[in-house]
Amino acid sequence: MNAKDRVSPWDAFQAANRFRRAIRKFKPKVIPEPEIYALLAEAAYAPSSGNMQPYELHWIRDPVLKARLAASCNGQKAAASAADFIVIVASPALGMRTAKAQLEHVERSSALGQDSKAYYRKQIGMFKKILGVGASSLWTPLVLLAALFRPTLSLVPVGHIGGRQWAARNAIFAAQTLMLGAAAKGIDTCPMEGFSAAQVAKLLNLPRGSVVPLVIALGYRADDARVEEQWRRATADIVVVH
Repeated sequence: MNAKDRVSPWDAFQAANRFRRAIRKFKPKVIPEPEIYALLAEAAYAPSSGNMQPYELHWIRDPVLKARLAASCNGQKAAASAADFIVIVASPALGMRTAKAQLEHVERSSALGQDSKAYYRKQIGMFKKILGVGASSLWTPLVLLAALFRPTLSLVPVGHIGGRQWAARNAIFAAQTLMLGAAAKGIDTCPMEGFSAAQVAKLLNLPRGSVVPLVIALGYRADDARVEEQWRRATADIVVVH
């Protein structure tokens, strides 16, 4: 293949981005395991605040558990025909676990200079305080009160609600990376928010403090899946130039 025939990274990304649709009916076709493993590996490269990666990606493979999870998704068509599920789970505790592992990596790294190690120690220490003492429920009423006067403060990762919201926001980066990666492989997805979080948490035996921001159904779109003309707000209506 000569240079003229090569697809540019931008063209490849745009093709995957335009291919990705929320598909609600899948073929009864198995997705090869290496394909799912590859998607999960790429999702791990998604950005996160302070590189805290406060999430887990639960791949549901057991047929019985799949059926129960589908039932927890309020009868959504995508869940009923999905070949696989990825459940996005997030919590401040997972961020704390990452902070510990990341600090151990920094200390034993021979590739990082002393200035870099000092920077990471400081940053990880700050996040450990926020996710530790800052996650206490005692902060929650203060944050809610402050947010009445300054709404932007409602998103600070302080208090048990703020910490979980922060973790969920970061987890969505990984979810989007996974869905775009699936599209690049010709695998379809449907991100679902309409499910019983309590039932999903019970099915997966999640620890207290976990939140489930998204369940992703995966598969290959059925021949009669509804894929209509896509509508989005005009760029000029979304972009605000300062």
